[in-house]
Amino acid sequence: MESRPSASKRTIRKPAGQHQRYAKGFEYQKNGIYFAQASKNLIKEAAKELKNLGATEIDSSIRGIHFKAAPQTLYRITYMTRLCSRILAPLASFPCPDEKELYKHGKRLAWKKLLTKRSSFAIAANVQESRIDHSQFAALKLKDALVDYFRETTGKRPDVDTEDPDVRFNLYIHKDRAVINLDISNGSLHKRGYREETVLGPMQETVAAAIIRLSGWDGSTPLVDPMCGSGTLLCEALMHHCRIPAGIFRNRFGFEKLPDFNPEIWEAVKKDGIAMIRDIPQDLISGSDIARHSVEASRTNLMGLHHGNRVTITQSDFKDLQGIENSTIVINPPYGIRMGKDLDLKQFHKDLGDFLKQKCRGSSAYIYFGDPDLIRHMGLKATWKMPISAGGLDGRLVKYEMY
Repeated sequence: MESRPSASKRTIRKPAGQHQRYAKGFEYQKNGIYFAQASKNLIKEAAKELKNLGATEIDSSIRGIHFKAAPQTLYRITYMTRLCSRILAPLASFPCPDEKELYKHGKRLAWKKLLTKRSSFAIAANVQESRIDHSQFAALKLKDALVDYFRETTGKRPDVDTEDPDVRFNLYIHKDRAVINLDISNGSLHKRGYREETVLGPMQETVAAAIIRLSGWDGSTPLVDPMCGSGTLLCEALMHHCRIPAGIFRNRFGFEKLPDFNPEIWEAVKKDGIAMIRDIPQDLISGSDIARHSVEASRTNLMGLHHGNRVTITQSDFKDLQGIENSTIVINPPYGIRMGKDLDLKQFHKDLGDFLKQKCRGSSAYIYFGDPDLIRHMGLKATWKMPISAGGLDGRLVKYEMY
């Protein structure tokens, strides 16, 4: 009869460690699939942009866009995208009926591949149609799992920093299924970095970029903003025409924290992006505003960009302009918090409509209405209208052709 080893010599299989389940690789490493967030009205255009930047297997939904990308393409997308607000790398997904499962699976993640005990981090959470129904509570439970993971493996925990963390994580729970992501954009991509000066109610950069894109402006006609504010539309038009990477001023990206980050590929992507920048004729882009502080803010913001000195900004009431003929006109007129205390918005928009009709022959105007009720006071027939949500406003982009 075959003898069996004694208990003292017998090999005892230990249960798998709490963080070994995901040790073979994170989810994005297995399938090459990432997720892009964009304003719900801009997802279609953002998907087109991702395709132009090299993404494949693009799958859009009301929440965002799944896409496949090799590292070079991923870095390029994050560096160049003008319409996406955030790019996420899925780390793990799992059933999440309650906080115990969230904590258990969170503690199994190989966090040490993404940050060290000396790193700072932040977790943003979003929960929908789930038994865990509070986003801050979900973020707190995942934070506890991460901290306890480091306490047990290193004896020291990393710090939470909600303002400027080394690494940002994203937790999404929908119908009791959770996805833990690393934010490879390292914060919202609408923060380009050129806005040194601002005015009341500035337009979000991704919305301004979408307006320039939707206008179809290709540099064959002058582009003019007669109510330029802090110059966001002008800055985005300049970046669009000169092919300036949207992330050129960002000091770091979250993809640099991925365990398979390739610095040589990233340097090549940046080099290619810089090499694409081109010149622009003087005054192809111009703007004006009635307020002196807005003119100064626009000039300051443009001066930080390549060829920003080629954009002319003047102080003038739009009604005093001689006219804007055979041009592309983009405007974000006053509304809500952007309206002056004594401004009659109905009369203001009637005057704007008269100005376009009388002084802008041969031009196409693209006007963003933060308050769609003001459209009817323009006295003009719209070519088309498109909803664009921004800053909690249910706005509309309207095109007018001035024949």
